[in-house]
Amino acid sequence: MRIRLNSTVVRIRNLGEPNSAREVEVIYASGRQVFSVRGGACVLACWNMAIPYLCPDLPEAQKEALHYLVKVPLVYSSVGLRNWTAFQKLGVSSVYSPGAYWNSVSLNWAVNIGGYRSPQSPNEPILLHLSRTPCLPGLPAREQHKAGRMELLVTPFEVFERKIREQLTRTLAGGGFDPAKDIEAITVNRWPHGYGYEYNPLFDPDWKDGQQPHLIGRKKFGRITIANSDSGATAYTDVAIDQAYRAVDELLTA
Repeated sequence: MRIRLNSTVVRIRNLGEPNSAREVEVIYASGRQVFSVRGGACVLACWNMAIPYLCPDLPEAQKEALHYLVKVPLVYSSVGLRNWTAFQKLGVSSVYSPGAYWNSVSLNWAVNIGGYRSPQSPNEPILLHLSRTPCLPGLPAREQHKAGRMELLVTPFEVFERKIREQLTRTLAGGGFDPAKDIEAITVNRWPHGYGYEYNPLFDPDWKDGQQPHLIGRKKFGRITIANSDSGATAYTDVAIDQAYRAVDELLTA
């Protein structure tokens, strides 16, 4: 097996008619150079939304289905605290706040591995985990995800920091929390293309069996198959593994 690092694929195509092709061509860029390689088959393991651009020869109906699954944007933030006595005094470890800027705030899970140990005393430093799913209420789910992604792209770090300080103060002030003294560090991890799309019965059609976009989108195209969590219309590793098995099996049994 040969792995090409720092290489971005820009085009995949069957060499010849898809139904009779014996090889595929993969074009990729590395630095300022573009290369072309051939192989007996190809598994496209990437986001559904990117595949129509990488393989423009796909049937239009399949490209439309691939575009349907819109990634769910997320923001995960970590806040380093000087101590967690405020949580201890309030008797909580996690706080869920539907409708607030951050929908959840929680102390890191207690994990002891090798030489690493979790904080044992409320007087020790600890990390907080905060999560946010940006959206625009009132729109269909897919449009909310697109609006949330744009929000992540234009929101400066200062806004996230201010929202963290304000919400932690409102939540923990009863336990003596002081953001100026207790917050040591903040990191914000923006995830514009976070989770794979899962169908929502409030917004998505009731398709006939076999007509769901993820099924149409993952159809084998000549010597090209598709494998990702989008192919299973979920966001989880086990589904991605199952879809990889299916995609390889389609090539081996062709």
